[in-house]
Amino acid sequence: MAGDRTRERPRCQASAGDLLHLVRSGRAITRGALQEVTGLSRATVGQRLDRLFRAGWLREGAGGPAGSPTGGRPSLRLEFDDAHAVVLAASLDTRHARAALLTLTGELLAERSGALSVDEGPERVLGELGGWFAGLLKEAGLSADAVCGIGLGVPGPVDTATGRVVQPPIMPGWDGYDIRGRLGRAFAEQTGGAGGSGDTAGVPVLVDNDANLMAYGEQRTGHPDCAAFALVKVSTGIGAGVVVGGQIYRGIDGGAGDIGHIRVPEGAGALCRCGSYGCLAAVASGRALARRLTEAGVPAESGSDVRELLAEGHPEALRLAREAGRSVGEVLATVVTLLNPGVLMIAGDLAGTPFLTGVRELLYQRALPRSTAHLDVVTARLGERSALVGAGALVVEHLYAPDRAEERLAALGL
Repeated sequence: MAGDRTRERPRCQASAGDLLHLVRSGRAITRGALQEVTGLSRATVGQRLDRLFRAGWLREGAGGPAGSPTGGRPSLRLEFDDAHAVVLAASLDTRHARAALLTLTGELLAERSGALSVDEGPERVLGELGGWFAGLLKEAGLSADAVCGIGLGVPGPVDTATGRVVQPPIMPGWDGYDIRGRLGRAFAEQTGGAGGSGDTAGVPVLVDNDANLMAYGEQRTGHPDCAAFALVKVSTGIGAGVVVGGQIYRGIDGGAGDIGHIRVPEGAGALCRCGSYGCLAAVASGRALARRLTEAGVPAESGSDVRELLAEGHPEALRLAREAGRSVGEVLATVVTLLNPGVLMIAGDLAGTPFLTGVRELLYQRALPRSTAHLDVVTARLGERSALVGAGALVVEHLYAPDRAEERLAALGL
């Protein structure tokens, strides 16, 4: 985990940010426990905690007394104060978007969803999100100054170092675009805010692939003890997110999990939006099923249209969904053999019983029994909020990581 930095530093050099992490992780929740874990003196612990108290990041006493590992009278518990700031999060799909205002512990305070097509381009889409954010703050009765960070999920590969998407097959006009800068400006323009809690250069904006954020949100919320977690999103496109050791696995430049562009035999003549033939997304995505349904006389344009037909029990949609599940299951047999995850989660527009049945049929048929012996194949628990929860958590983990926390405390003059 990123926060286990106190194990890397000499104990006597543990910073205020390190102490904050120890409290947030539950490893040390009293002054005495912090002394024992870090080797710091009582006075030094007190000085560093005072910085966190003055920032409003910690509180003492709300949790009641706890026994001190150093003996003596019980000590008051230390707790992360999640009321000192809020996070804004948004997730873009090809034709729809969702946005939410969340507490630092992931509780939704306000939410909005609606039609918003990535085909309209980043300038228009991100400007619209800025307006949505302003509305959410107004609904919650909060000002822009309460926001400490913004998280955004997009349906394409992201270089997280720059926050820019890299050659996204289904996001025309977005390649290399400065998403962080534009969304930050849109937020400031719509809310009148120049920056969030303690960040003088503006509210930090983090951008990641939507499947990554869905996986992160679902793993942290429902499967925190799963050391290897994989989520496959099957909507208009197909993508996967992987969480290993509590951290998102992105590969060297954000391209990990792009399984929709693995070639499959049954797709030999199918043209994908990436320009290649035979991609999994060209035969098993919501877009592919929508095309086949339309050709069969059942009008459908996207994964969301297919989802509605599945909910109505349309026989041809049900048949195609199971068939698509089998195609995805064959690819996932390799994924499972490689990663050996404890949980494989299916999410997105097609994540219903017919699709899941098809996945299981081929997955268990093709994968080695050793790879599936301890595997749970499940559907998403958070539904369409998965990416929002994941985006919020990503922002919080970034802002309150030890080194970043130290930078922010210094910016506050503490």
